[in-house]
Amino acid sequence: MAHPAERVGKRKRAFSCFRVVVVAILAMAVNACEVRPKAGAVSGPVSQWPPEPAHGNRHMIAAAHPLAARAGREILRSGGGVIDAAIAAQMVLTLVEPQSSGIGGGGFMLHYAAESGDISVYDGRETAPKAASPYMFLDGRGEPRAFADVAPGGLSVAVPGLLRLLEMAHKEHGRLPWAKLFEPAIELAEKGFAVSPRLHKLVAGDKHLKSFAPTAAYFFTSEGKPKATGALLVNKPLAEALRLIAAHGADAFYYGPIAKDIVKAVNGAKHNPGGMTVGDLASYEAKKREAVCLFYRVWLACGAPPPSAGGIATLQILGILQRFDLAAIEPGSTEAVHLIAEASRLAFADRDTYIADPDFVPVPAAGMLDPGYLGLRAKEISLTESLGIAAPGMPAVSAGLGPAPDGAAHGLSTTHVSVIDADGNAVSMTTSIETVFGSRLMVRGFLLNNQMTDFSTLPNKDGAPVINRIAAGKRPLSSMAPTLVLDGQGRIVMAVGSPGGPRIIGYVAKTIVAVLDWKLNIQEAINLANFSNRNGVTELERNTPLVALKAKLEKLGHEIRIEPLISGLHGIAVTGEGLTGGADPRRQGVAFGD
Repeated sequence: MAHPAERVGKRKRAFSCFRVVVVAILAMAVNACEVRPKAGAVSGPVSQWPPEPAHGNRHMIAAAHPLAARAGREILRSGGGVIDAAIAAQMVLTLVEPQSSGIGGGGFMLHYAAESGDISVYDGRETAPKAASPYMFLDGRGEPRAFADVAPGGLSVAVPGLLRLLEMAHKEHGRLPWAKLFEPAIELAEKGFAVSPRLHKLVAGDKHLKSFAPTAAYFFTSEGKPKATGALLVNKPLAEALRLIAAHGADAFYYGPIAKDIVKAVNGAKHNPGGMTVGDLASYEAKKREAVCLFYRVWLACGAPPPSAGGIATLQILGILQRFDLAAIEPGSTEAVHLIAEASRLAFADRDTYIADPDFVPVPAAGMLDPGYLGLRAKEISLTESLGIAAPGMPAVSAGLGPAPDGAAHGLSTTHVSVIDADGNAVSMTTSIETVFGSRLMVRGFLLNNQMTDFSTLPNKDGAPVINRIAAGKRPLSSMAPTLVLDGQGRIVMAVGSPGGPRIIGYVAKTIVAVLDWKLNIQEAINLANFSNRNGVTELERNTPLVALKAKLEKLGHEIRIEPLISGLHGIAVTGEGLTGGADPRRQGVAFGD
């Protein structure tokens, strides 16, 4: 596989105007330490968020739960590489963060190989069952049913892809035996783990979990109350399922008893029964895709390609912004928020018009990332007035399909893991079961996704088929944006990503700008107040200094809304002092380094 910069060059993008410089040689000389943001810290004052990142001179992992990060670090200490650590952490996340991700869902992984400089993308996005129809979420009047009505139950479940993704990546880059990577999660599932304040709060606030017997029995007491913070949660069915997968590979999930139980749960759901078959599971394939990459000043940023819009949209924002001297602008200022929000408007206008599953729809990815095109888009931005609703550009001839109406912006589910090992290899992986607790269907101790609702529930718009309409075998549009940044010599500089629905794109772009342009450390960049614009309202994070900018931004023409904007950013940056890791204090994540 060619180096990412060579592949970009082959597409004849006009990158010659960017001079790639060599950054300082990395000096790994910092003692091991760790940063552990308090669980539930989002409710506390911003001033109490940790300003300093974790440090390490050998390896680093940042993940959404301390137990998951600890499992990944132990794998690194045992001689495992980044793929091994990511798999171990993800198996633990299936157990301890069931509201966000797991083997019943899917995701995207970027892997950087230090020796060759290659970047590989592993697509484990879920697929629509063969029984799926563009009209399956419409009511008797032909109108889309409410999200809260269709998400719970079997109809919303797409064929899970996560295990096939992890298996493919492990076969190509794993160092330790597959079975060993499941040991931490199996042990925790059998012995139990303490319910975190965050998990307790999410269980208590979900009105659908009690509607299904397995989730009601698992998350609630016999009196019907959410299991208390600190209570021991044991999951022996999951331990047994993981033991089978550890012994027999992903086939144990996609064939045989586990597959039959998944189909039984989906088709037998008392609410919204679906039509998945064992053939749907048996035929699922993860895909290895080519990363989308773009030079940003003196760095090369790479992300996941379609069916995720996260990579292209994040890179478009960066490509537009590099026409402005962000280093001269104060972080968190009116000008900074205005410029990034306007660039985001333009990126989302293109995202909603052009991006869907490339196996079903031609996506003009090269045109959308062409520097000349992005330069023209940048000229649409005014320093004194907002664009309002931005129109899509014309990076290529449209396929004649209508734009995809944006889905619900779920900020409480999905998860992200970043890993860099002692050899300089890196992983950035975002995984999800879609909304909080997915479909609420539990099979053998794990939750099934509701990713079918990431398709456009409205199949046609203005007389044309919607680009992200449902089709059998199709992968729904995603906003997951696992990102890797390299220096001018092809060495890893940063691995970062976040949950947050379509807002992921803004969270990741903000963090990259904060590190590269504003020279904040990775923890400071993650802590920096969030803001988002998805080609509409400009959202400012509640209880942060950004709220004070409301009147100034409104004067520029922004419609402002104050929102929680609960990101889950987990990132690692390589500096002259070694590896630094950051975990989002808005959740319960942690960064561990040695």
